[in-house]
Parts: sequence; C-alpha cells; structure tokens
Amino acid sequence: MTPSASRAGLRARTLLALTPMALASLACTSALAQSASSSNNNSRLDDVTVTATRSPMRLGDAIGDLTVINREAIERQGFGAIADLLRNVAGLQMTRNGGPGASTSVYVRGAETRHTVVLIDGVRIDGQSTGGASWQNLPVSQIERIEVLKGPASALYGSDAIGGVVQIFTRKGAGRPQLDLGLGTGSYGQVKADAAISGGDARFDYAASLAVDRGTGFNAFTNTKSSSYNDDKDGWRNYAGSLRLGAQLVDGQRLEFLGLKSRGNSGYDAGKNADDRGITDTQALRLGLKSTWSEALSSQLSVSQSEENYETKPSSPYLTKTRIRAAAAQGFYKIDANQQVNAVLERREDRLENTSLVNGGADKRSQNALGLSYLGTVGGFSLQAHGRHDDDSEFGGINTGALALGYKLGGGWRVTASAGNAFRAPTLYQRGSVYGPDLSKAGAEALRPERAHNQEAGVAWADGGYDLEVTAFHNRVTDLIAFGAAGTCRSTLGCYGNVARALLKGTSVKGGAQLGSIRLSGTADFLDATDSSTGKLLARRAKRFGTLRAETAVKDWTLGATVVGSSARWDNAANTTRLAGYGLLNLDAQVALAKDWRLQFNVDNLFHRDYQTANFYQQSGLTWFVTLRYLPTL
Repeated sequence: MTPSASRAGLRARTLLALTPMALASLACTSALAQSASSSNNNSRLDDVTVTATRSPMRLGDAIGDLTVINREAIERQGFGAIADLLRNVAGLQMTRNGGPGASTSVYVRGAETRHTVVLIDGVRIDGQSTGGASWQNLPVSQIERIEVLKGPASALYGSDAIGGVVQIFTRKGAGRPQLDLGLGTGSYGQVKADAAISGGDARFDYAASLAVDRGTGFNAFTNTKSSSYNDDKDGWRNYAGSLRLGAQLVDGQRLEFLGLKSRGNSGYDAGKNADDRGITDTQALRLGLKSTWSEALSSQLSVSQSEENYETKPSSPYLTKTRIRAAAAQGFYKIDANQQVNAVLERREDRLENTSLVNGGADKRSQNALGLSYLGTVGGFSLQAHGRHDDDSEFGGINTGALALGYKLGGGWRVTASAGNAFRAPTLYQRGSVYGPDLSKAGAEALRPERAHNQEAGVAWADGGYDLEVTAFHNRVTDLIAFGAAGTCRSTLGCYGNVARALLKGTSVKGGAQLGSIRLSGTADFLDATDSSTGKLLARRAKRFGTLRAETAVKDWTLGATVVGSSARWDNAANTTRLAGYGLLNLDAQVALAKDWRLQFNVDNLFHRDYQTANFYQQSGLTWFVTLRYLPTL
C-alpha cells in the first residue's frame, strides 16, 4: 500500500468512526434538551409519500426504510447529478467512471444498479441491454422531490425491485405564475443555465423548464498503459426539458400530462487519437386520469412510454435503444378511517434494438400483472400486506408478496418488521444477444429471473427536533445473471448464465437533531455484500459509509457543511484490486441579495482529495461553483 493510500484510508476510517458517534450523541443529547424546536421533524413526518404503498400516505405512517429528498435539499446541491444527491441517503452508495456525465452506478443496500426501479412521475426508466437506468442522464433542475424506498418491492412494482425503488417527481405548478432563472459557472470550465415557469389555479396548472450544463472536464482515465488511453479532457454537454400539465375536467376528475427529454454527451477514452463520446438520450411521456368517485373510492388510469438510447462513437461505434410502454389501472378503497385496500392491473411492453441481438437486431416481450394491497391500523399496530402476480411472455408467471408490521410504543418510539421477495427478469440483451443461451447447444438453459428474499427490522424514535432510525436487513439473492465462460451461447468470448448468488446484509442508521439554530443530520451504513459462491465481497461496495451534515441560518445567509466518508472497497470480484477509502468535506452557502435574487456558493472536496470509486477513473478534485438565481412572481 502506498503512503498516500494509507493516509487516505486513515482519514476515511476516522470520518466513519465519528459519524455513528455523532448520531449516538444526537440521541443522548435529545434526552437532556427540552427546548428544541419540533417544527422541522413534525413537518417531515407529515410529508405525503406515494412510493411506499403506491398510494398517498403520511411519511410517518409508512412502514419501511423510506427517505424523501425535498426541493430545498435539491437546490442546496447547486450542481451535480441525481446520483450525487442519493449519495447522502442512508443505504445508498454511488460509483462513477470519471467526472460529471460519466457512466454512473447506484447501489441500494449493495444490490446491483439494475436491481433498482427508477420512476419519473410514475414512468419507468430502464435500459434493456445491461439493465438499469442511466443515472448520469437524469436532470436535477426539473425535480421537485425524490422518494427512495429501500428493500425489495416487487410485490408493488414487479420486475427489477430487488434493491429498492427511486421515484423522481418533477415540479408542479400552483398559484400565480412563478419564474425561475438560474445561471452558474465553476471549476473544469462548467457553465450551467436553467429556466422554468410554473403556475396554476383550481382548474389548470402548468410547469415547463429547460436546462443546459456544459463543461470541459478533466482527464478522468488514468491508465497510461491502456491502448485506449487518451491524454485529453473528458468534457460533457447535457440538455434537458420538461413539461407538466394538469387540468380539472370536472369535480373529481383530473387529467395530467408529463413530457420529459434529456440528452447527455460525455467524453471517454476508447482510442488514442479520437474524441470519443458516449451519448445518452432519455425520454418519458405519461398521460393519467385521477378520479375521485366518493370519499371512500378513487382510481387512477395511466398510459406511458419511456425511451433510453445509448450510443458511442467514433472509435468503437455502438448503439442500443430501449423502449418501454406501459398501461395501468389502479383502484383505492377506504373501508373506514383506519383500513384501505388497493388494486392494480398493469401491462408492460419492452423492446430493444441492438446489433448484437440474434433476432434481426430487435427483440421484445410483455408482462401482465395483477396486484392487491391491504393497509390497516388498529391502535398502535399497523399492517401492510402486498401480493402480486406477473405473467411474462418469456418465462411465464411469478408471484411476489410482502408483509410489514409496525407498532408505536409511545414516547416517540416505533418498531417495524417486514419480509418479502422480489425478482428481476433477464434483460432482452442478456437472453437474446449472441451472449445469451443457445438452446440448440448441449447443456444450454434458458435464463431464469433473478430472485431475492428479504427480512428486515427497524426501530425509530422522534421527539421534538430529534430523530433516530436504525434498520437491519438480510437479503439473499439467487439465480444472479453473470457473464461467464463460453460454450452455451454463440459467442466464443463468454456467455450469460444464472451462475451467481449473493448475500446482502447490514445495518443502516440515520438521524438528526435541532440544536438551537443549527440542524445536524447524519447517516452511517455497515454493509456486508458478499458473493455466496466464493465468499468474496461484491465489487465497488464499501463495508462502511457515512455522512454528517450541519446547517444554520445567519441573517440573510444559509450555511451548510457535509462530511462524506467511505472505507476501502474492492474494484473486482476476485478482491485483488483495492480502492482506498476516502473522506470529503463539502461546503454550501446561500444569500438573499435582494427581492427575488439569490446567490449560491458550493465547494466540493475542499481538501482536494485524490480518490477513485472505479479503478483507473479519477474523481473530481476541489470543485467550486457559483449560481445566481432570479425568482420573481409575475
């Protein structure tokens, strides 16, 4: 180990040791303090969430490990992508192959990035080549809030929800016309501009936005011995636009439309003398009708389509296109004030275009599903039960279920426990490309869905301006699809097969405290993500990861500081290439210059730490960014 790597590991271990200690001190301090403000915590628990049960409910009533990122936290980030926001959520880790715009993976409780359902206002975003959404191409400026549900959720959302669900909600118009203009500049030649307008009344509302983000970047790929190394800057160009409309047709009948499109163009190294680019296009369309038939009965109908296309050029030309079409009918019936039943009937159609596919470069499949849920509360007890049957045109039917229990002990304490299973269907590329099974060959078997069985238990406490939550989970994943030896497919390079198993277990902690004018919050994750076949740790997952944040308001200023700490991780499945741990300090500040004018400062990685989350891919050093915003009401 090099001296610099040793020092980086020591710094990371120190930060990780301090994070859970700080959380524990928050809980101890709260027992002594009697005058803390309770408004922050109470308002958070009263937030309405829909992701936990696919129906509106108070965040404080949801059973499960759920985090909501509000608009205030999104604006505070200043720059970066959605993955940078999610890094501060307990239970999530992020890796990136370089700087902004580079290929990004998000691991929810250690699960593969393809094992997380990603929704934008209910529209599923997924790539049917390697699987999973392109995190680097999801725009931040157009988001109102993000809900993160951790743990298997196929009983609600069907395929893909082995690790959890991330649902992104775009901004919705209300009240007098509101203009939001932003212009920013910073390190690595970055320039960012965005414009949005929104408004509405009881009958009609609208919200539209445009955004552009460009930067010259830096030379992210550091392997000078590689044949693809190119000593150039890997810059990026991102463009995004969205439109959201709502109309109250008659009392109890609301029609909604969403349209969103984003395009990311980032540099990467594939040849010594070429400006190689990775281009990602993401599109989401949705039309929905919300109906309220009585105080007890309501329904929702929707049709949607998403597209995710990825292209590389010029050194290694490649193009893959995914299209997902879906239709859903949901019903919600309140039996009484404490009981509710939900039902969903939906259809999903996947299509992939890729030159490596055997069937003429294109393949498709469909899934039909029926789901039922029961939500009930009796005294301090809460019960949530979900069941779902998915029928896939390729592999047939699969049943999933989940049962969650909660009990309020009094004094702000609550305990929860849940169990459930989940699955991920093989991607069209995995089963239909030259690397998929060739059933005419001896020993070849059709790919099976990846499956997971999870149990978890949690304890939460909230009192005034203090809160603490601890969740322990045990998720066993079987029939994992991995790229292995050749012999059962058409390729001589290797084949996909259900050859792996994994055990994802750990403890996740999050908490906060209001100490006078200072708000403290933190997370600490202790993860053991292992390959059950070999006993090795899964690649690029840190065993310990944590954050600690402090923020306060001083006159017209809002000031914040965040510490991020990660232990070491392995870059490969064999656990032979070690990535050193790291610790980062990020600062942010906002000031109101005048009526409708606001200036924001962000400094990330203040001490310019050198670190990598993927081998040979350098992360951003000290990064500064300044944003000027104008927010008049017209």
